[in-house]
Amino acid sequence: MNTAIELTGLTKDYGSRRGLDDLSLRVAAGEVFGYLGPNGAGKSTTIRLMLDLIRPTSGTVRVLGMDPRADAVRLHRRIGYLAGDFVVDGRQRAGECLSFLGDLRGGVPAARVLDLADRLELDLSARVRSLSKGNRQKVGLVQAFMHRPELLILDEPTSGLDPLVQQTFLEMVAEAKAAGQTVFMSSHIMSEVEAVADRVAIIREGRLAAVDTVTALRERSLLRVRIDFAEAVTAEEFAALPGVTDLTVTGAEGGATLTCRLDGRPDALVKAAARHTVTDLRAENQDLEELFHAYYTGGRPGAATGPTR
Repeated sequence: MNTAIELTGLTKDYGSRRGLDDLSLRVAAGEVFGYLGPNGAGKSTTIRLMLDLIRPTSGTVRVLGMDPRADAVRLHRRIGYLAGDFVVDGRQRAGECLSFLGDLRGGVPAARVLDLADRLELDLSARVRSLSKGNRQKVGLVQAFMHRPELLILDEPTSGLDPLVQQTFLEMVAEAKAAGQTVFMSSHIMSEVEAVADRVAIIREGRLAAVDTVTALRERSLLRVRIDFAEAVTAEEFAALPGVTDLTVTGAEGGATLTCRLDGRPDALVKAAARHTVTDLRAENQDLEELFHAYYTGGRPGAATGPTR
């Protein structure tokens, strides 16, 4: 596997607290990698270590095959970076700012900047200091994408954007992937990366809680089950079945409704229900947002960390 990012045993201490704890992670070249966790989980710390903006307490970092400390100048030319706290000179007009940043990167065609600004509905004539947070974020997105870098590192990229612009951003990420670029995108919103990510890592208090494909994470999610019966049933019939949790039974002799969460195969539950007359049965996977929060809080039974390769 060609590797774009490789982190090994990465630890960062901030005095009395630890920002990252023995983090090991590998991101393949050409994949879209979602890096998920609540604010304060260690996402921005990881990114700053990858760019040598801060130094690790221990561990190693390789980005595009290079050492970010020894090869910073060469490496940064190949990266598009959007910081979580994107800040530029507020006196400049947005177009002037982007032209200046493009020149620093060896020149970016004006048509490329205009196209991105048009798609994101960014007014290039406005002064940066007059822009709302969402429009300043658009400037940050344009400067990250405009030179078509090999690697995009995006820290909370949709912060402040309205839903329509968020969708445009996701289209831009999909286009970058199609062009062979690698995208490392941190977020605290699972649904934001679900549509475009090849794999997702969930970080909890500086440690990885899970690393896997979105499909595999969904397969490990719980089922939410509702069964309607023509007659009364008791909760005791179902409570001890394997994988059944959060069980409730409502109704009386005229019919009853069972709801529960199910972890694992539904065979035992279906066979128990078949002893009665079932009038309706519905089962749906746990929402990925719920799954993310369950991993973060440690509430997911048997939530093992997935493969890092």
